[in-house]
Amino acid sequence: MTTRLLIIWHSRTGAARQMAQAAAAGARAVAGELGADARFDLQVRPADTVRTENLLEADGYLFAAPENLAALSGAMKECLDRNYYHVLDRLNGRPYGALITAGSDGEGARRQLERICTGWRLKAIAPTLIIPMRAQTPEAILAPKTVPEDWLARGSELGGTLAALLL
Repeated sequence: MTTRLLIIWHSRTGAARQMAQAAAAGARAVAGELGADARFDLQVRPADTVRTENLLEADGYLFAAPENLAALSGAMKECLDRNYYHVLDRLNGRPYGALITAGSDGEGARRQLERICTGWRLKAIAPTLIIPMRAQTPEAILAPKTVPEDWLARGSELGGTLAALLL
């Protein structure tokens, strides 16, 4: 039987994409360590490509998105809005993890994402990671980002933890 982990990401400046990739690498590494490569299906999808079927076929989820203007990024929110009622009461109890990249705070996006996951009755496997990118000027906010290695390692660990739980 195949176990599926769906990583859904949205990124404007590259930070959330890097975190999603780190989580995917951690999940793949753990699946390999457990000898479960053949029965582990990892899907890493941009938020605008996620459909109801993707959510229903997955056994667990990892969401990676930036906070924009104290809220979850528009593309991630649109993904969740588009699919919300189609999967309501059909994902109950499935595990999830979340990564939010933020200029400094990230709490608005965290709360918003966690409320949606609560509505879907998903089960958080760890506290949401908020990655502070420390961008405070318009130029810094819009600039391409490079996530520090220690944060990438934490994202990898979250992906690995989710994979281990599923397998």
